[in-house]
Amino acid sequence: MNVKNAKKPQKRVETNYEQRFRMQSYGSDNLYPQNIMAITGASGTAQLCLNRYEKFVEGYGFDDDILAGWQINRDGTTTDDLLKSVAGDLCQFGGFALHVNYNVFGQITEVNYIPFEQLRLEEFDDAGYVAHILQHIDWKGEKTRNGKKQMVQERFITRFNVFNPDPVVVMAQIENCGGIENYKGQVLWVSQDGKYDYPTPIYDSAITEISTDEGLGNIKYRNVRNNFLVACMLIAKKGSPRINDKGELEERQMIADEDLKQFQGDTKGSKILYVELENDEDEPKVVNFPVKNFDKDFETTDSSVTERIYAQFHQELFYAIRIGKLGFSGDVMQDAYEYYAGEVTPEQRFIERVFEKVFAHWADETMPKNFSIRPLKYISATSNNKSNGE
Repeated sequence: MNVKNAKKPQKRVETNYEQRFRMQSYGSDNLYPQNIMAITGASGTAQLCLNRYEKFVEGYGFDDDILAGWQINRDGTTTDDLLKSVAGDLCQFGGFALHVNYNVFGQITEVNYIPFEQLRLEEFDDAGYVAHILQHIDWKGEKTRNGKKQMVQERFITRFNVFNPDPVVVMAQIENCGGIENYKGQVLWVSQDGKYDYPTPIYDSAITEISTDEGLGNIKYRNVRNNFLVACMLIAKKGSPRINDKGELEERQMIADEDLKQFQGDTKGSKILYVELENDEDEPKVVNFPVKNFDKDFETTDSSVTERIYAQFHQELFYAIRIGKLGFSGDVMQDAYEYYAGEVTPEQRFIERVFEKVFAHWADETMPKNFSIRPLKYISATSNNKSNGE
């Protein structure tokens, strides 16, 4: 079989034109970021790997301690705080965004984090240029603000000019909007998939496995909660109809359905069911049957899915440590940390270049400009004692 005859996979992210907002949709339903957040959030394995991925990309923060503590907006946010936020978005979505404010001289005076999942790209113009970034706090239209539901309507969408620090451009934008007090600033939107291309995260091709991991968790939950302690089946006669207090004919049951629920599940199993009989003919019958443990049926699937998710995040060494293949020691963990710290250097360099691009136009020229991120290292108890002179 050649490539021509092979079955073609579905496109990972479909981009359509939303005419009513003059924007490019992020996925067929414009909810790709929200969808992957929901899928990964429901998978314990994926969330574990994603958290480790974010931790290593963030590292120990910026190597320059003065820069790390530099306040970059009015609420006291530092560059290290900003790094943590954008590292999370970069790992989860494959891109991030920064909102910048200027003074009347066209210099950058504030840089703020803006959630990547809230942003969409305006449609390309005839020159292939995107002029604005659109923001909505919830593209599902479910969130509220000041008690009002934020529907996906033009009046609830904010349009920001794309990042262009040229003082001439900034001054013209300030003038066009009626002054600095009306100016909304600019948004720098970046994607690892390319300029103005909606990104996919590194785990996108493993979404099927990540969703399967959630399903396996549901099976284990139902097995424990509803199945493990069921050891027999109780058969009881329905009983003869009787007249109730209202003079109506009603069916009788020796054991009510609600009573049976009291003996189902992990916290209620192994209880004793006591039944009083009116006569010998009403004696219930107990039929034993073996307990079915579904965990064994899915054991192979469980391990292969977990391994695939770890591999997609390039965390095979951590998986090998987890299953005992490499054992556990300070040296093993140190090697694993060193290996994975090297794996995330492209993401760190991506962030460093963006920060250099933005803060090159910072109003205060005394700000340090070394945006190198300090890589994460494994610190064992032994090495920590040695560093303390013990």
